[in-house]
Amino acid sequence: MRPTIRRRAGRRAALLAVGAMTAGLLLTAPQQATAGPPNLLSNPGFETAGAAGSDMPSCWSKSGWGDNDFTFATVADAHGGTKAMRVSLTRRVDGDRKALVTENTACAPAVTPGRQYDLSAWYKSNTPDVSVTVFRRDTTAGWQYWTDLQNPPVSAGWARTEVRTPVVPPNTDKIAWGLSVYGVGTLTTDDYALEEVGAAPPQPACSGTAEECAKGKWQVIPTQNPVRSMHAVVLKNGKVLLIAGSGNDIAQFNAGTFTSAVYDPANGSFRTIPTPVDMFCAGHVQLSDGRVLVMSGNKGYPSADGSIGYQGLKDSYTFDPATEKYTRTNDMNGGHWYPSATVLGNGDVISFGGLKEDSTGNVTAERFSAAQNKWLPMNEVNQTWSYWGLYPSMILMQDGRLFYSGSHTFGNGTPGTGASIYDYDANTITDVPGLRNKDERDESASVLLPPAQDQRVLTIGGGNNERNPAANRITDIIDLKKPSPAYTAGPDLPRGLVDTGAGKRPQTGAEGKMYVSAVLLPDGKVLETGGGLHDRADPVFEASFFDPATNTYQAGLAADPIPRTYHSASFLMPDGRVMSVGDNPGNGTYNHNVSIYTPPYLFKGARPQITSVIDTQWVYGDTQRITVNRPIARAELIRPAAVTHSSDPNQRFVDLPMTVDGTTVDLNVTSNPNLAPPGWYMLFAVDANGVPSIATWVHLGGPSALAAAQEQPSAHEHTFADRLGPARENPAKRDSVPVAPSVAGCDRHYGTVNVCVPTRFPDGVKATARARCEWLASHQYPRRLKVNGSDPLRLDPDGDGFAC
Repeated sequence: MRPTIRRRAGRRAALLAVGAMTAGLLLTAPQQATAGPPNLLSNPGFETAGAAGSDMPSCWSKSGWGDNDFTFATVADAHGGTKAMRVSLTRRVDGDRKALVTENTACAPAVTPGRQYDLSAWYKSNTPDVSVTVFRRDTTAGWQYWTDLQNPPVSAGWARTEVRTPVVPPNTDKIAWGLSVYGVGTLTTDDYALEEVGAAPPQPACSGTAEECAKGKWQVIPTQNPVRSMHAVVLKNGKVLLIAGSGNDIAQFNAGTFTSAVYDPANGSFRTIPTPVDMFCAGHVQLSDGRVLVMSGNKGYPSADGSIGYQGLKDSYTFDPATEKYTRTNDMNGGHWYPSATVLGNGDVISFGGLKEDSTGNVTAERFSAAQNKWLPMNEVNQTWSYWGLYPSMILMQDGRLFYSGSHTFGNGTPGTGASIYDYDANTITDVPGLRNKDERDESASVLLPPAQDQRVLTIGGGNNERNPAANRITDIIDLKKPSPAYTAGPDLPRGLVDTGAGKRPQTGAEGKMYVSAVLLPDGKVLETGGGLHDRADPVFEASFFDPATNTYQAGLAADPIPRTYHSASFLMPDGRVMSVGDNPGNGTYNHNVSIYTPPYLFKGARPQITSVIDTQWVYGDTQRITVNRPIARAELIRPAAVTHSSDPNQRFVDLPMTVDGTTVDLNVTSNPNLAPPGWYMLFAVDANGVPSIATWVHLGGPSALAAAQEQPSAHEHTFADRLGPARENPAKRDSVPVAPSVAGCDRHYGTVNVCVPTRFPDGVKATARARCEWLASHQYPRRLKVNGSDPLRLDPDGDGFAC
């Protein structure tokens, strides 16, 4: 029997607070019963009693956590046989209760990494707050929470729930599972089953060259990007918004010439869009209705002598993909040149950091209300008066808190360990340890690894534009599910070829990259590509895949032939390819070439196809049915990119557990909007060989009429990061913090403002006019740069007013 398609009703008005999570609070120790294939579970119908004195059937345990009142009972109201299990919650503040397969060698079924398993059970419930919850045993780390797979609907009579696990991760030898009750109500279950999915299909034949099938392929398209794009946003219709503003060109700024363009992959065309203000180095994020919110930008460039720095705008606009026009919103409370932008679970947007109108550091948080379609007054937004820097990477966690990953642009990180968790409701900031070289993570990339349910963040590379050392190779990984999360060392970035001005050479030692791009792919891997060895110079030609399942890099992929350093961006398109744009080195030039990467999975034969989607308007906790033309192994939602300066904190890959009947697949949508904030997503279906379909666009949050008629969804949340150290003391109320005009790493005494002569030259360049001028010449800086005022780098020894 297959579950019916449904929408869940009767949702709570607000998400409940979450307390301390324990991975299986086992209250009894029953003995085993016998099981055999195809059902791998022992005592699946509760018929065999436990050991003498036990009040649970054999191979079943009481499990759960949190502040709630509950009862467990073996009852005669059975679906099959004579016994069933009833779990009731009569009061709940937080947590859940569940009958769980006992986590021991005798009772928990053995599983094989790389395989999938179908879980099913019969149940009756009078609460929508039920979840299929799975634990796994890691051969090194032991038992741990794995994932929630499904939210079975209320059912007065016996109904069957069935769902397929994701691919079992490496180093997993057993799993345990049960149906969790996390709201007041009663759940009765019986006749559980766990069955291995059939054998994996054979490996496909390569449809390209051997090199393409191993490394993928880059192509530089014939049409050039018409604008000096600093920002790239994939729109809900599959087109790409490229925002330039003045494009880091003071001549365009002085002329009031501000530009954007829309690229249409369907025909390869670009359309230039009138742009109202200088959105150069603004922030941007997708709103739940698909409009793009663009905040701040550039009010003014630094003065010629560098005594005044960049100045931020208060202005804010939305861009509508349907009309391809900008519409002004109300102003922010202050300027924020280089602001963060993170969408929250209720569709609001929160923003931190950047530079104010007077070039000082902005210490106020800003919040855009989705319901009111406006920026809220400062007194309606919680304030810590903290300075988060420029483009601080703020990633939404599954419980609504924000994780500052330590990635940023320009300058050093915030005080403390370099990474922290911000609790908006409590208005507290708590540092987390482990981020290596915290003051050399300028222009690093941070990404929430696939799937979002795992709550793991990867940071990649980085440097320091003030001291300008060679960028590093280090990567760090943090698991936010842990009670006391801390970064741990990840594998070093693979080395590539670097062009330091004298042609390409192999990287050596600890040489890595900054300005790196990290792109989530539909096969669950992360493409890292592009980047440079130094601030706005010395491009690195290298690309690799990071595999979250094994925490390893696959090195040696085809490399983008176009340099991609400062003001570059790479992002996933709905057809599964990756587009790369931009490169704006310190000599002031801009590369208008556009590259397209075809990953190896597109050389593995025909794609699976999504042949129908019953509904493209999705609600949290839904089951949504699709049909496909052949079997698939996974499905997921990927949030479209909104990237600038290596930063896209809203990028996420949300797993959709499946219930499979041949080519008809029911997709189980998370009930937690913090895992998948409302908005438009790309839905991919992926086969067992990692080959993705072309994406179908779906909207998560539901049609406006339906959403208005229902309460907020209740989510089965698990509290992680609940044993943090003491919160940092917030500063006293203040207007701003001082920021040096040289924060961008450029000495403005030479040439025009869009030319960035390094304040500190790379190590190995002698502190002489000759050595510095040779470095500038090898990097194609303009000849005879005008000296603006003094000559701090001693580049004009003959005093004629021109450097070199």
